[in-house]
Amino acid sequence: MALPSEGNQLINAVVLLGAAVIFVPVFKRLGLGSVLGYLAAGLAIGPFGIGFFSDSKSILHVAELGVVMFLFIIGLEMQPSRLWKLRGEIFGLGVAQVIACGALLTGVGLLAGMTGPAAFMAAMGFVLSSTAIVMQILAERDETTSAQGQRIVSILLLEDLAIVPLLALAALLAPASDSGHGDPWLQSAIAVGCILALLAVGRWLLNPLFRLLAAARAREVMTAAALLVVLGAALLMELGGLSMAMGAFLAGVLLSESTFRHQLEAEIEPFRGILLGLFFLGVGMSLDLSAVAREWPLILAGVVVFMVVKSVGVYVVARLLRATHAEAVTRAALLAQGGEFAFVLYSAAADKGIFDAHTGAVLTAIVIISMALTPLCVLALRWLLPKATPSMDGVDVARDLDGCALIVGFGRFGQIVTQAMLAREIKVSILDIDTDAIRAAAKWGVKVYYGDGTRADMLRSAGAENACAILICVDDPRAVTHMVKLIKSEFPLVRIVVRAYDRIHSLALAREGVDFQVRETLESALVFGEEALRAIGVPADEAEGVIQDVRRRDTERFDLEVAGGLFAGRSLLYGNMTSQPDGRNDSPDRETGEASASPSA
Repeated sequence: MALPSEGNQLINAVVLLGAAVIFVPVFKRLGLGSVLGYLAAGLAIGPFGIGFFSDSKSILHVAELGVVMFLFIIGLEMQPSRLWKLRGEIFGLGVAQVIACGALLTGVGLLAGMTGPAAFMAAMGFVLSSTAIVMQILAERDETTSAQGQRIVSILLLEDLAIVPLLALAALLAPASDSGHGDPWLQSAIAVGCILALLAVGRWLLNPLFRLLAAARAREVMTAAALLVVLGAALLMELGGLSMAMGAFLAGVLLSESTFRHQLEAEIEPFRGILLGLFFLGVGMSLDLSAVAREWPLILAGVVVFMVVKSVGVYVVARLLRATHAEAVTRAALLAQGGEFAFVLYSAAADKGIFDAHTGAVLTAIVIISMALTPLCVLALRWLLPKATPSMDGVDVARDLDGCALIVGFGRFGQIVTQAMLAREIKVSILDIDTDAIRAAAKWGVKVYYGDGTRADMLRSAGAENACAILICVDDPRAVTHMVKLIKSEFPLVRIVVRAYDRIHSLALAREGVDFQVRETLESALVFGEEALRAIGVPADEAEGVIQDVRRRDTERFDLEVAGGLFAGRSLLYGNMTSQPDGRNDSPDRETGEASASPSA
């Protein structure tokens, strides 16, 4: 039964929070993202689901503050210096893609029989890709900081920025009957006056105000001041007949170079997250399932056409701006969907009368389905693109090497180890599978060969059989363990010196019979600890003695653990608890999936 708006507000709050807590983790676990989780939660408890709420607009009205705060945080990230550094990607690539895809999708809307303003708003809502979904995928693929990832991030940044003028255009494109009355010149003057007033306040008053509040050292007042800035700027723009979001965005930009920027972001973030989640819940509630059921052929056709047309636009722009085929296809797959800002734009367009509620429901459903299909589009890249093969330009494959020491892995650890060998003028053979790292090493005068240490044939070609010792400096514990077993089987007479990941890995390597292993952080942590003791006033000779004692205890403890298990040397470990733990083996072990225990460093 639907709860009336004047009913128990506590029950309403519990239902909203409960739905979010249940749906969002499940959707994130499935790789579909939190936005779709909020939408599904809203759909489940809304008037077209269980029916706990009958009026989604009342939720959306409050939750719009989440969008306002989101745009304030985006404004905080828009420092003029950062924009200038990324000006080529943001205002070149980003603008080109938005214009091209917007024009193509507007054409699709016009062909479908929509009016010009409605087709434009429908198109631009779909042009704005989902920042949350794309950034999550880039993070999972570890491509956020790559050159390709940075170009995608720049496009997303421009699209986030575009929502501000688009919301202003929604007011300008509204039908005459909904645009208000009065002298348009007077309205324009009021709008310009509000913008100038906001700029003046931001330029001369905000920083002194926050310095004064910071000196008072009352955190709750800083939180109140941050909310005052956001909501005050939004109110000022609304009074001027402009978008609340535009006011919040301008306030963020004005404070983007402030020394209080990070503190403001931290203060606003909890409110932004909750209210933005509430906004997506409201969008889910407003999705008319009866309209979706009636129009499902149109919705499915819209999903296919919009995604295909947008993908083509993204691909063409990428190729025209000299991206490779593989990068262009990847970008098209990642950015083919509509995004969360489409809901903001469609809600504003419906409020302004640009299109009716039925059209808004159909367009919202198209965007939601496109967002849900994005992970599948990314998976399809495995079939659309051949597996990338590293460029071997300037790289030699290991063949007939005869180094006294064979070093496998030339990362941060391997580079330091190599210096010790070369300082003694020992002939070394160095293997790595990262062709970029191999080419970079050559610039520094170090010859590294391409070779996979997990393959017996490549180890043999690298001279493993005749080497005095094989030094494994790889940072992947599973690969290291595999190499050790392979070398013990194929080259049993060669000494093996190994970099271990942590204590558990060290114990496993000791059981495999390696000649020497060292945990990658052990010695650096001991040096760090000695300097930390000195920094807090411990005399130098006493600090050195303490570290020698810790090193001795660690060695003795390790020997006991090799013989008797992980807890055999527990009495040698310093602790800060009045009573010792009971020794239960209850934390997951990375290697085996069985129980282990801390500390395992």
